[in-house]
Amino acid sequence: MEVKVLNTSDELGKMAAVHAAEVLRTAIKERGRARLTLSTGASQLDFFKYFVEADLDWGKVEMFHLDEYVDLPETHPASFRKYLKERFLAHVAVERYAFVNGEGDIRRNIEALNARLTEAPIDLALIGIGENAHVAFNDPPADFDTEEPYLVVNLAESCKQQQVGEGWFPSNEDVPKQAITMSIRQILKSAVIISCVPYRVKANAIKLTLENELTTDIPSTILKTHPQWTLYLDRESASAVDAGLLNQV
Repeated sequence: MEVKVLNTSDELGKMAAVHAAEVLRTAIKERGRARLTLSTGASQLDFFKYFVEADLDWGKVEMFHLDEYVDLPETHPASFRKYLKERFLAHVAVERYAFVNGEGDIRRNIEALNARLTEAPIDLALIGIGENAHVAFNDPPADFDTEEPYLVVNLAESCKQQQVGEGWFPSNEDVPKQAITMSIRQILKSAVIISCVPYRVKANAIKLTLENELTTDIPSTILKTHPQWTLYLDRESASAVDAGLLNQV
């Protein structure tokens, strides 16, 4: 585990984007292609701003994403497919990508996605941490055991409140009750994990993550078990963590 604390979210996004591009560039050089998993949400905006400017052979990158709401149309402002099309795919020439589709025949969609994802290892996963310490949509208490690459989960009220707070929905009642998410075990199979977690609203989640042992009640603690995990914070998101602890990691 490595923790990097930057002054601002903008600086965080820029440094994380450079790191991510280096990982993908190495994978392309070694194997001729790279496979990437992307997270979404307000906390990733500065990362994407710089990431799409990276000097990469994007045609050799295959993209997956972490999660999507069940029964939410792609045209909805909160759709993660819409988010990635507008903030990523519209700017880079990625030829192969697979979306999580929460509409129609959910089971068939998941089976097709699982088959595609497991064709080869993932070189890099961008994994955010939620205000309730969720990883993707694996809310507490998270399932650390399932081997399914993607699965349907029920969203916790605390998770719904975050989506409302970020402006994606007008109220908790408007947030879908379920989502399709990449599982914890599948996320941990990624060769490298980078987490961009800025803003003061994430400070408690970061404190819980770094100051506690592994527990399903704080899903993000599982990331500390990964041998190639780098956590990028800004001063606000790092503000609740004991400074001595930050100096040790």
